[in-house]
Amino acid sequence: MIDELKKELLETVKKYIDNDKDIELIKRALEYASKNYEGIKNVGGSDYFLHPLRTALILTELHSDAVCIATSLISNICVVNDGVTIDDIRKEFGDEIGDITESLLKINKLKLKDSDESSAIYLRKILVGLSTDARVIIIKLAGRLDNLRNVYTELSEEQKLKCIETENVLIPIAHRLGINYIKSELEDLCIKYLKPDIYEEISENLNASREELNGYIEEMKENLSEMMLEHNIKYRIKGRVKSIHSLYDKLSKGKRWKDIYDILALRIIVEKESDCYLAIGLIHAKYRPIPKRFKDYIAQPKENMYQSLHTGVIGPNGNIFEIQIRTEEMDEIAECGIASHWSYKEHGTKTIQSLMEQKLELFRDSIEMSTDDNEVVNEFKEAFVEKMVYVFTPKGDVIELPEGSTPVDFAYRIHSHVGDTLVGAIVNDQIVPIDYKLQNDDIVKIKTNESSEPKKEWLNFVKTNQAKNKIKAYFSKQDREEYIARGEELINKEIRRRKWSINDTLTNENIEKLLNILKLKSFDDLKLCVGTLRYTANYVMSLLVEDKHDVTDTILEKITSNHSEVKENYKNDIIVAGCDDVLVTIANCCKPVYGDEIVGFITKGNGITVHKADCINIKNMEERLIEVSWNERSEKNYTARLLIRTNNINNNLLSIVTKSSQRNLSIESINTINHGNEVDYELLIKVPNTDTLKVFMNDLESLDFVTSVERVSK
Repeated sequence: MIDELKKELLETVKKYIDNDKDIELIKRALEYASKNYEGIKNVGGSDYFLHPLRTALILTELHSDAVCIATSLISNICVVNDGVTIDDIRKEFGDEIGDITESLLKINKLKLKDSDESSAIYLRKILVGLSTDARVIIIKLAGRLDNLRNVYTELSEEQKLKCIETENVLIPIAHRLGINYIKSELEDLCIKYLKPDIYEEISENLNASREELNGYIEEMKENLSEMMLEHNIKYRIKGRVKSIHSLYDKLSKGKRWKDIYDILALRIIVEKESDCYLAIGLIHAKYRPIPKRFKDYIAQPKENMYQSLHTGVIGPNGNIFEIQIRTEEMDEIAECGIASHWSYKEHGTKTIQSLMEQKLELFRDSIEMSTDDNEVVNEFKEAFVEKMVYVFTPKGDVIELPEGSTPVDFAYRIHSHVGDTLVGAIVNDQIVPIDYKLQNDDIVKIKTNESSEPKKEWLNFVKTNQAKNKIKAYFSKQDREEYIARGEELINKEIRRRKWSINDTLTNENIEKLLNILKLKSFDDLKLCVGTLRYTANYVMSLLVEDKHDVTDTILEKITSNHSEVKENYKNDIIVAGCDDVLVTIANCCKPVYGDEIVGFITKGNGITVHKADCINIKNMEERLIEVSWNERSEKNYTARLLIRTNNINNNLLSIVTKSSQRNLSIESINTINHGNEVDYELLIKVPNTDTLKVFMNDLESLDFVTSVERVSK
């Protein structure tokens, strides 16, 4: 069986990969896999190598590239063969395959803990966040399809959770990416395992009438074939009965079996785009079309480049047929989505780009920018799960947006400058408010004014994270420019105070000297530091004359002179001996949290760093320690570092993340530390105070796999 599958794999890839180097890569992967899977059996007793071989064959149906196929063959070796490490994979096949393999190993350790929606959301978040390459997701989908086809029989509790995970996590991703070939079969298999009674009922009903239904399909295929031949249209026709999942959807909405008529589907694949329109005209001329069933996705393609003509007609014997008409290239994209090799070819004047890569990058950016878990979850839902509306530009280009989007979202989807200068919107020739919720088929025209700028109140109603981030970025840039201008003014003022010449002082040589001393990249960065009071202009100018009066002295003088003053409205979250205009940062080593006993340490050139009073790094530095205290009015969240020790090597990540979600706490990062038979987790968590932190630590200690939880310093 293994030899037959290896032969089939090579024969199949050679049909669409003509690069000898790529074929050689797949052959090397086969040899490496054969050697390292040898003798390893799966739970059912069959050769484990069968699973990666079948997975690779599924990927060939998507016309996946050589790297994707090679990785699918070898990625599980590190799991089942203790003698092979990820470093071995990298050494043998390079960093590209090594990176994809490493991501696969990480996401394959993730397990859905229960069937709650919150667990599914977090698993989606982590899975997409860890996927460094689009092919990670594609291999994951193909591997799961093979498991559901060949491995699952009588469902164990773990396999049931895997099916729930497939239904709630993987199928939405496959759907959003247009990988219909995998999505539709996963849907049917999930019903088979999770709702076996319903699956059997639908199967029995289909089987009882299958001969009759197939007869209707064959008759319609003959009629359509005659029509195509008569008009010299090159074609091929596919016919099928609708999927079990599609029928289940109709039945679950209250329809009875005898009331479902449109279970017959035909697809006509032609040579040219013009033939699509000729064919649809001929069909409508002979068979009565069903109103509102005609959709033209060729003239108005979906944003993921899906193109096809859809119609419904009443055919022979009064049967309803759903018919799709498309070209070969359109069919490739429709079935394989972004996994298709057409993703790398040009279509007309446009390039069909990898939608998955764009969405993964967008999602990863949101994870890095946001400390709010809810915002990250919303980003995922927008990219992969939410219902979409399709609206049009005045030129007829289709724009895909999440349901609930506004003209502001539309404008930023067109271009950030269009969004920044928006002053109004016209929808279907009517002026609408800019918070109007767009509907399917709306034609949207944006009115702009070059002197206009975004409004912060737009953040209250825009739907897409793209628009939110662009608006925030605009105001962030605006603030930066204001601080730079302020810094320049303060520097010039200090130069004049010293009775120096601005031109003679700010020479290229002097600026370069300052940048080297302060480890900055540009003069704008220096002005920004002065404008935000990270450095005073006096301190910066003193560096040019090597003034012995350094920043430490400046801070001490400031504290001494202000120590007797009583202030109630402090600007900072931490009060430094009555002074509120000194740069204060939280020490990264011990990461104090509001409620901890703290002390300030005067640094060279970087203001004051605040440490926990018992921090080992300041134990013997009494000379430069000063008194600091927490501002009771502070509402800021602080980062704490925790070390979670466990008693097993299972993947417990989801349980930890769920505990943080229940407390509405945001996790910055989780680092896994392996110790043979045990795994530790180093966790960075955002908390408002020590009381909340203690409650969260108690929550973690209640988990059955946790042996201890402690705060740690570095």
